[in-house]
This record gives sequence, C-alpha cells and structure tokens, in this order.
Amino acid sequence: MFETPEAVLEADDLDREQKIEILRRWEYNVSEEDVALEEGMPGEESGLLRRILIALGTLVGPIDVSHTPPSKQHGLPRSSLKKGD
Repeated sequence: MFETPEAVLEADDLDREQKIEILRRWEYNVSEEDVALEEGMPGEESGLLRRILIALGTLVGPIDVSHTPPSKQHGLPRSSLKKGD
C-alpha cells in the first residue's frame, strides 16, 4: 500500500496510531528479511529498516533499541515505543 516509510507519515487519511501500527508491522517484516539475509538467503540490504525506525521515531519519540526481544530478528516490542504527548 505504501512505497516508503515517509509516505506512511504523509498519509492524511491515517491517524497517529494507525501509522505506528503500519510501521511496526513493516519493521517486523523487514527484520525477518534481514535474518534471512544473515542466514545466507539471496538478496541485498536496502537500508529500509533504518528509514522505518526514523519514521517511527518521528511519531513516538526516541525508540529504545537497547531492549529487544530474545529473537533473531530483534523486532521492536511495543514497550520500546514510548507514547508521545
């Protein structure tokens, strides 16, 4: 539906919570792809994960990436996304 994380931020028809959920799901999917690359699957890193995290940070403020779940893909737990005012 969206070509870039920045397009999610610019979507006027979505509220803040919807944008956060879209970016969180996208972050998880890209993290899964990064794990596949680490394990030798063909493909290239795109820098998309960084852009998604920047977009999320725009919506929620600083992201606590020091506390990740015990999984290979290190997807962000909801607790690492601090709610903005």
